[in-house]
Amino acid sequence: MCGIFCLLSLSPTQFEWDKKVHQHLKRRGPNTSRDLTVRGPCYQCLLSAHVLHMRGLLTPQPVEDDAGNVLLWNGEVFGGLSVMPEENDTGVLSQRLSSCSSPSEILFILSTVRGPWGFVYYQKAGGYLWFGRDFFGRRSLLWKFDEEASALTLTSVAARGSGPDRSAWQEVPAVGVYRINLKEVTEAGSVMLEVYPWAQRGNDLVCSETILESVPSGCTAVMNQSGLVLASPVCPLNTSIPNSLHETDIHPNSHSCVKDLEQLLASKEKSDEVNCLIDVLSEAVRRRVQSLPFSVQDDLSPTNDGASVAILFSGGIDSMILAALADRHIPAHQPIDLLNVAFKLQEPKKQKESAKKTKKPKNKPTASNTDGAASPTSGPFDVPDRITGKAGIKELQGLNPDRRWNFVEINVTQEELQKMRQERICHLVHPLDTVLDDSIGCAVWFAARGTGFITEDNDQSAFTSSAKVILTGIGADEQLAGYSRHRVRFKMSGHEGLIQELAMELARIPSRNLGRDDRVIGDHGKEARFPYLDEDVVNYLNSLPVWEKADLSLPRGVGEKLLLRLTAKQLGLGRSAVLPKRAMQFGSRIAKMEDSHEKASDKCTRLLTG
Repeated sequence: MCGIFCLLSLSPTQFEWDKKVHQHLKRRGPNTSRDLTVRGPCYQCLLSAHVLHMRGLLTPQPVEDDAGNVLLWNGEVFGGLSVMPEENDTGVLSQRLSSCSSPSEILFILSTVRGPWGFVYYQKAGGYLWFGRDFFGRRSLLWKFDEEASALTLTSVAARGSGPDRSAWQEVPAVGVYRINLKEVTEAGSVMLEVYPWAQRGNDLVCSETILESVPSGCTAVMNQSGLVLASPVCPLNTSIPNSLHETDIHPNSHSCVKDLEQLLASKEKSDEVNCLIDVLSEAVRRRVQSLPFSVQDDLSPTNDGASVAILFSGGIDSMILAALADRHIPAHQPIDLLNVAFKLQEPKKQKESAKKTKKPKNKPTASNTDGAASPTSGPFDVPDRITGKAGIKELQGLNPDRRWNFVEINVTQEELQKMRQERICHLVHPLDTVLDDSIGCAVWFAARGTGFITEDNDQSAFTSSAKVILTGIGADEQLAGYSRHRVRFKMSGHEGLIQELAMELARIPSRNLGRDDRVIGDHGKEARFPYLDEDVVNYLNSLPVWEKADLSLPRGVGEKLLLRLTAKQLGLGRSAVLPKRAMQFGSRIAKMEDSHEKASDKCTRLLTG
């Protein structure tokens, strides 16, 4: 993974680094940094990269080939192109791109790559600058155009500005790749962007509108005149609607339990689907936990007791399945870090004596409750995700008692939250600015930092995760109808409405989640990897009719993400297989620290004021 930066200047003005942007880029790539400048008759282009060594042998960037082409690559090749264990995918991709003499050849290579990427490529022959993000937008890339300086900037991460500059940055839409003809730029003119869209997104109105909404002022974007597209890495969503569905014996209002799943699993047809999902998801996890630096990959010494892989871990079904599958592919002597974040519960206000006398007594919550309310027997960090996380670690220890599972309890006070939001997180979340972005961005940042404590033999000790790879469960809810809004849509519009909702979910995931989470996790010199968004996993789930993935006529905790719950049961998991969905901002209780009257979509003033 890398922090990449490109400044295309149409004037001879000397470039001065924004110190904050430079610091953010360097934290993403602490292993090596390098700058390179290419010049033309009416432009100069500064290309800068800061590399986090993740694959094969360390390869500094920018990579310049013998023909003068320059590549900035913030990505991982998990399939499509052959990359040997000792090879670095940046070097492999540079070699492949250097042989391209036409746009169609470049598009073919990019379409072949399976895995996340954001890139900038200076093609000397012809004088072109290419850039873009993968189909799902799993790597961040931002842009802005400074009309006064006549300069276009592309970067993995920026910094929140002030005044008119505050809203200048925007995320590059993950609708395709872009090309600038450097021969046509002039000092006084604007930058023309040719768009080469993904096949499934190139001919619809949404694609054009997305680009037009995000193109920086001073730039214009047009679809390429040749009609060339990138081949989509996944098949279209199955939109078939059933004439009738087999009625189950489970009443919609019944209590969800593991036995319900066992009954469904007894069906051979359902079992076949579960086994297929286990196969593709297990392979997706394998690619992500075994694609490590060559020196680490070859180190089989049991004395190396630091984990290479961590999981954002709530004890919910998504993270439990990732942990169970990672256990299959990580050497037995290596620990796995389970990162569990909790924000300090606020002490309830003391009631007046008169109020105490007149108020009827209520049942007091216990530490086993999943609502996270503090009780006399629970601590200030016993939030819902902490409680389910502790239950989840026991299930995993039951699956493999020989594995060292490091359950890392990451506790955050309001004071530390406010401090780190102002110093770092507000810049990483930018240009996103909603209450939801603040809550999730802060929770993910503290979790990914991995600083907390672990408990062994009832003794607590300070602990910081050494893992550079962090698995996250993003993508499961979007594909398998895990959110409460999916139930609402199903109730209102049936399967047709649910299919439309799921199609929208997957289409907007680049702009809602992935760029932000890449910036936040990357700030620690760590890399986010998304097994549920592996191309083969999405392909398989897209191929299934919606009622095979979810049955929202069944109760909460069973019907949503039904196929994944059956998968969890097949893998040997227990109670975690029927836990209802709980969003990270509520499970970690960060939402309770702030204004309870806020809506998730509101602009977050805390991100503007720190």
